[in-house]
This record gives sequence, structure tokens and C-alpha cells, in this order.
Amino acid sequence: MLDQSGPLNSLGFAKAPEDTRVVVAMSGGVDSSVVAAELKAQGYDVVGVTLQLYDHGAALAKKGACCAGIDIHDARRVAEEMGFPHYVLDYENVFKDAVIDEFADSYLGGATPVPCIRCNERVKFKDLLETAKDLEADCMATGHYIQRKMGDAGPELHSAADANRDQSYFLFSTTPAQLDYLRFPLGHLPSKDDTRALAAKYGLSVADKPDSQDICFVPNGDYAAVIRTLRPEAAAPGDIVDTEGRVLARHDGVINYTIGQRRGLGIGGLADPLYVVKLDADNARVIVGPKDMLATRTVPVREVNWLGDEPFNARSEWHVAVKVRSTRPPTDAVIRPISATEATVELVAAEAGVSPGQACVFYDRDSSRIFGGGWIHKG
Repeated sequence: MLDQSGPLNSLGFAKAPEDTRVVVAMSGGVDSSVVAAELKAQGYDVVGVTLQLYDHGAALAKKGACCAGIDIHDARRVAEEMGFPHYVLDYENVFKDAVIDEFADSYLGGATPVPCIRCNERVKFKDLLETAKDLEADCMATGHYIQRKMGDAGPELHSAADANRDQSYFLFSTTPAQLDYLRFPLGHLPSKDDTRALAAKYGLSVADKPDSQDICFVPNGDYAAVIRTLRPEAAAPGDIVDTEGRVLARHDGVINYTIGQRRGLGIGGLADPLYVVKLDADNARVIVGPKDMLATRTVPVREVNWLGDEPFNARSEWHVAVKVRSTRPPTDAVIRPISATEATVELVAAEAGVSPGQACVFYDRDSSRIFGGGWIHKG
């Protein structure tokens, strides 16, 4: 825990900024660059670290995704502009083993994975955090839009002030120990415009750089193309069937379909549209059905990360709000723990398109606090 014996600096330590070392995880984008520049301007002992997560040569030609070659260059340039040391660490093998391979296998298993969460969980907030400790840093700061606030029982995770930028869905698996060490200096800002204004204030070369949109190793959002490269056998053709098993059409690979998809099924002449309701990768089948089959109120979750003050299974149920997709607003739900890491989530109102592989994130219904979350599975 923090030393509370004297006045605290802006990062929560009872010592002068110049005596406080902070490692900033720098992706090369405007957000993490502003964090580094702002902390340096406040007098902190800043060390910038960028992770090279995939092939540097291939990445050089791709903009708009974090940790690509151009972004490593941009991060280094910001460090030079602001006058603090910067290191690039080769995490290609770690990233492939911990994130990319699981992404491919999960997708082939009929799930809809969220690799950005796994990257935070298994690479940035694990290996990079340990590197920060090896560098004798007091804490690690990132450019994520989320807030860390001190509560009666210690640090709490809270949604960003700007709901449009909030990244809590992607950070639900941050553990209490990690939260103790992490800092998120941008979470309180009212909007991204304020971040860019700070970048302009410090004259950063990335002030007008566009935000990244794609998953870094999935160019143009084409999941299928990436998985065909990683798992060539995944493009095996098969049948599109209804819920009774009747063959309606053929497909050219389960990897080309997602739960809830309506367009591009190649099934015409029906009075009511059909949607993908299940993917059976083992038998190369795409199962389709009416829209109401997509709606569910029961969501099984596992690998629960709990950030409440009491143990997760100390109660038989928790009344919270949950997000079952990053783009959905939180909706009222009841969590019923099965163990310390498993639960059944019952939604008050049925949601469509709840898919295995997505996260179910838990929110306090009466405040901005995040209670963690878990991974949706098939049950």
C-alpha cells in the first residue's frame, strides 16, 4: 500500500515528483504520449516503454494500430522531445503465445474473442508491469480512459469521466494487486479534445495522430484473413443448417461468420430473415434461426475477476449492472456465484447476441465503480 505519512503527490506517493519513478506504457498514440509528457512536465522521473508485439517489418506499413513499427518510432520521438529515456521490448513470442494463438483457437471454437482484454491481462498488466518493477518504478501509468480512486478498502476501479471514451469493458480483469500499482492519468478528463489540447500544449509530434481503430494484428478488421493464415484448415467448407438440422446452403468456412449475423448467408426466398444463432466449428456447421433465438437472460461466466470489497462468493447474489458487449450500455442483472471464479448472470431484460468469448463486466448500479467481470462461455 501507499506511504501515507506525508503530503501525497499527484500519483499518490508521499515524496517529491522528482523522487518518484513512473514507467509509462507508450503505444505511440496521442493518449499515452500525453501521459508521459504531462508526468515529465510535473517533474516525475519518467521512463517510457513500448512493446513490439508482432513482426516489425510487416508492421512498418500499417498505421492506425498500436505497437506497430510506425508507432514505435512515434513513441521514441515523443521521448526525445520531452527528454526522458525510452525502451522498446520485444514481446513478439509472448504476444503470440498469450494472445494471438488463443484468439485463433477461440474463434474457431465458435466464440467471439476480445484479444485486447487478453493483451492487457496477460502482457501489458503482467509482463510489462513486472518490467516496471524491475526498473524500480514506484508505479506504471497508461493512457487508458478509466479511473482509479481510493476507497475505504483500497484502490477502486471506476469508469472514465467521458462515457464515450470509457475503456472499462477492456480492463475488467485488472486485479487488485495490479490496480495498486497502476495509474490512469487521463480517466478524469471530460473529453478526448482535452487530451489533444494537452498534446498541442507540449508540442508533441503525435498531437493530431488519428486514434487506432483495428485490433493491432487484424488489418482492416478482417478476422477471417488472419485466422486463415494462422489456421489454414479453418476455411473448410460446410453446411448452413436450421435449428432442426436441415441444410439450407453451403458456406466457405465457419470463420467467416459471427453470432447475430444476418447478411451474407446466401439464403433467399424466406418470409422472415434468419440469423446466425450458433457456430459448430467441430462439424463445420453454421446454425441459423429466427431473431428471437438470439435473445437470452442467462449468461454463464467463468474466470471471474472480482473487485468488490467482500469476497465474491460471500453472498448468494449480487445486484449490479452488466455489459455483455463493449458497445452496449450496462443493463440491470443479478450475479449468482457458483464459486470464487464462476457464476451465472441473470439479465433483468433479455439481450440479443450474447456470445461465448465476450466479456461480461460488472458495474455498480449507483456509482461509476466497476466490480470486475468474467468471460462468457457456452455453459
